[in-house]
Amino acid sequence: MKNLVWFRRDLRAQDNRALFEAAQTAQDGVVAVYAVTPQQWMQHDDAACKVQFWLANVQSLSQSLAKLNIPLLILKSDTFAELPKKLVALAKKHQCGSLFFNREYEVNEVLRDDQVARACDTAGISVQRFHDRVIIPPREISTKEGRFYGVFTPYRKVWDTKLMEHVIVLPAPKKQKSIDVPASTVPTSVKGFKSPKDIDALWPAGEKEAQRRLIAFADHIAEYSTGRDLPAIDGTSRLSGYLAAGVISPRQCAAMALEASGGTINEQDEGARVWVSELAWRDFYTHVMVGSPRVSMHRPFKSKTEAINWRDDQGDLEAWQQGRTGYPIVDAGMRQLNQTGWMHNRLRMVTAMFLTKHLLIDWRLGERYFMENLIDGDLAANNGGWQWSASTGTDSVPYFRIFNPFSQSKRFDTEGEFIKKMCPELKEVPAKALHDGAKLTKAIADLEVEYPPYVVDYKEGRERALAAFKAL
Repeated sequence: MKNLVWFRRDLRAQDNRALFEAAQTAQDGVVAVYAVTPQQWMQHDDAACKVQFWLANVQSLSQSLAKLNIPLLILKSDTFAELPKKLVALAKKHQCGSLFFNREYEVNEVLRDDQVARACDTAGISVQRFHDRVIIPPREISTKEGRFYGVFTPYRKVWDTKLMEHVIVLPAPKKQKSIDVPASTVPTSVKGFKSPKDIDALWPAGEKEAQRRLIAFADHIAEYSTGRDLPAIDGTSRLSGYLAAGVISPRQCAAMALEASGGTINEQDEGARVWVSELAWRDFYTHVMVGSPRVSMHRPFKSKTEAINWRDDQGDLEAWQQGRTGYPIVDAGMRQLNQTGWMHNRLRMVTAMFLTKHLLIDWRLGERYFMENLIDGDLAANNGGWQWSASTGTDSVPYFRIFNPFSQSKRFDTEGEFIKKMCPELKEVPAKALHDGAKLTKAIADLEVEYPPYVVDYKEGRERALAAFKAL
């Protein structure tokens, strides 16, 4: 009998636990399958650029697997509902006695996998599931009372003690004997998902590109703790899209950091320590989502914040979405998102807090807009970040701590280099004016620059947000 491997957001041959185990135990070879589910992707607000990135990486994966004599089949199913029947039929057609896949943790995906497992069990097909998407499985860390952590710092202390035993990077499986199963043609596009033409150039597909970026980042990981906050420089790894699609594993990323710092991470290795901390946050937000499924169903982690009286202002929402709020750092961040499918992490916090605090617009609208446009959109991380900024989630910023956009740009884009790149109409405005409301207004008038006025006065927006939260 053959083994069937179901690829989802783990589009790689290296360090893929389901693939590795399937190859280890296969008697008559391995067959791989990837399901194209466009209606489900629409329901989940998956970005067009992300879907295109997925497809490009599926094509690259198909080529990698072909070198191992593992054919990749494409299964088309509008939603998850039809997958149990179709996967069972596919397994029977190719005489596969077992189905292998790596776990996903969102509510819909867990239900889908349970339904698939039941259908396989009825058909006499065994199912093997593996933890692969995170470094440490969500249920492996708990409080002394056996509960899920709701605060990062104590979670991180336990996570650190378990890290080394989980950073085991598996090789790609060995080449198997050729089997008489032709691979499918991978679609290059899916109806309903039209992506910008330059996305492929900005985000080249494939494990080789992901590894190239990881190796390049290793050379300057020491500067990560400071460089990561400066949007004008290339101070981050630019690996988030590859992690979200599973083109590279979080274990491979952690292993690189450990190697770069001599096998262990201490206080002197500030860059590597902060980089690993970001991987821990990624695990933590998945841990929170598993422990509190409501966060993946449009509910706040802090239940009492459901009573916040959010404003319903379509005009302000659209100004924020289009990068026309009148606040340069906010507009630059939103334009970067709209043009590239990605936004610098510091600016994700700045733009999210501006929407939820200065404009007092529901965080769920911002969360959705990010998912609709981000190439690295991941439900757990995106939700966690938005709820942090909106003061509705775990470890969230206190409601009275509200970023001043001008202070943020002065600190992290002092010369206005990033702002002027993304907002070219401001290229003649002196840098100091970009970080000061009164000076900016005067410079725009003097230079006759076409730039939108503030959608809200900073102080008025701040006081309005404070009043709304105090009312709780």
